[in-house]
Amino acid sequence: MVTFSTSGIPAGINIPNYDDIRQNEGFKNVSLGNVLRSRSIGEKASFIRDEDQEKYDKLVDPAFEVQVGIHELLGHGSGKLFIKDAQGNFNFNRNCINPLTQKPVESWYEGSEDYNSKFKNSGQSLEECRAECCGLYLCTNAKLLSIFGLEGETGFEVAYINWLSMARKGLLALEFYTPESNKWRQAHMQARFVILNVLREAGGIVEIKEGPLIILDKSKIETIGRKAIGHFLTKIMVYKATANVEDANKLYDHYSTVTEEYLNLRKVVIEKKKPRKVFVQAHTYLECGKVKLQNFEPTPIGIINSFITRFGPVN
Repeated sequence: MVTFSTSGIPAGINIPNYDDIRQNEGFKNVSLGNVLRSRSIGEKASFIRDEDQEKYDKLVDPAFEVQVGIHELLGHGSGKLFIKDAQGNFNFNRNCINPLTQKPVESWYEGSEDYNSKFKNSGQSLEECRAECCGLYLCTNAKLLSIFGLEGETGFEVAYINWLSMARKGLLALEFYTPESNKWRQAHMQARFVILNVLREAGGIVEIKEGPLIILDKSKIETIGRKAIGHFLTKIMVYKATANVEDANKLYDHYSTVTEEYLNLRKVVIEKKKPRKVFVQAHTYLECGKVKLQNFEPTPIGIINSFITRFGPVN
């Protein structure tokens, strides 16, 4: 990533972001390496145990790379929408069985309807949650881990840190919840909070103990954890495919509920909030017909110089 002119820079993107093109034409997936690895080295991660700190610091980068890769390519990049077009033609076998009801599919998108027009406000976060669940569910797959150059015990340890990181992000997400309006302000954050609740409800794999500290039992990732995430992922995938907005919203609202316990935890999260990281963006220029890259120091002055170099001085 050389430059990205928004308030936040993505770590990966599935392009283009339209379901109809993905389904009928295909898509590209990009993973932005310098964004993935842009963090403060040696900075202690909040809300995890001391015994997890060293392993977290060592493996959080490859864990995030695996999560982003699966999230974009196999998360956003998967999932057929069942459609009945304006001529009355179906793009799926009408005998297709809904795995949640064991009956033939009873709902679909009509004519010009699409995912965004049907799911409206809840759609973005629900889709991000679906992609994040794909990352969690598949990151323990040995064959898939090998694609990222991760083998054996190292691969499983990376998967453990990925699960731990997701649970931690679910707790940190409370910063983006506004109690006064009972609203979530960021789609990814709501999605991670939902995943934390799915895992806590499953029992025995994730606990929040005094501190607060996230405790993840890695021996139960392949059993309790994957089963819970897999079941939840199946539900939201079927709801998306069959345009079942009512059941999708009911399920998602349940796991998005911020209880009194979470409101108290939110106060601690806000108290321990760290300054938002700012990405110092590089600049390219031509010199004797060759493209050169100009980097800037990771300081406030470096950020200012980066903007001046790219956009010119402010009058």
